[in-house]
Amino acid sequence: MPPTTATNKPEKSLKGKEAEDRVIGYLKEMNRPFGAADISANIKGVVSKPAVQKILVAAAERGEVTQKAYGKVLLFVANQSNLEDMAPDRVQELTNEVDVLTESNKALSAKSKSLTQDLNKIKSTPTNEDLATSLNSAREHVNIALAQLHPLRQGAPAVTQAELDQMEYNWKKYRAEWIIRKKIFREVWTTFTGDMAPSEVTELAEDLGVEWDSEEHVALEIRMGPNAMTTHRRKYTSHGYGN
Repeated sequence: MPPTTATNKPEKSLKGKEAEDRVIGYLKEMNRPFGAADISANIKGVVSKPAVQKILVAAAERGEVTQKAYGKVLLFVANQSNLEDMAPDRVQELTNEVDVLTESNKALSAKSKSLTQDLNKIKSTPTNEDLATSLNSAREHVNIALAQLHPLRQGAPAVTQAELDQMEYNWKKYRAEWIIRKKIFREVWTTFTGDMAPSEVTELAEDLGVEWDSEEHVALEIRMGPNAMTTHRRKYTSHGYGN
């Protein structure tokens, strides 16, 4: 352990008048309420908590400080009536100092904000390792896409006739289920909301999370519904799969 130097050597404990002057002086200098434990800690323990408490209670009896109990905790503050009035020049000096510090604080806050933004940008910038990983991943996706494109470039059809037939079969099957369920819902919904105002119906639908047909659903029904006869549907019907 290095020897204790003058810069970190602890202060010696104070007793008697020195301790009293230190405690009362600190309380007047800070001019705010403190408990004995806080003052003892703030003056680095040169006066113990019990001694601080004893000094403050005695000072309160003399009227030098004001004592106030909050539950089991005693707080002390310098008697405001005993404090000297500050000279106008000193008040102006302190006011000017506050103004300077306020402006300095604004400038430092702006600089801190700017530096924080720069730091966040740096943190969000991918590292060389991240870039290498992303590049490898992109190359893998490109290779997969090229492999899928190769048959098409050789003239293979994008979708076989069997696949088209299966999609049409599935479409008709599940659309029929959708129509049945939609009809049942409409009947039930009309039964419960027939006497309700439109605004109440809308609010109820939002509360229940009812999802109506979207624009995409409507467009799909127009394009692929029973009244739409696309090229594939005509071929599908002519093969005897439909209806």
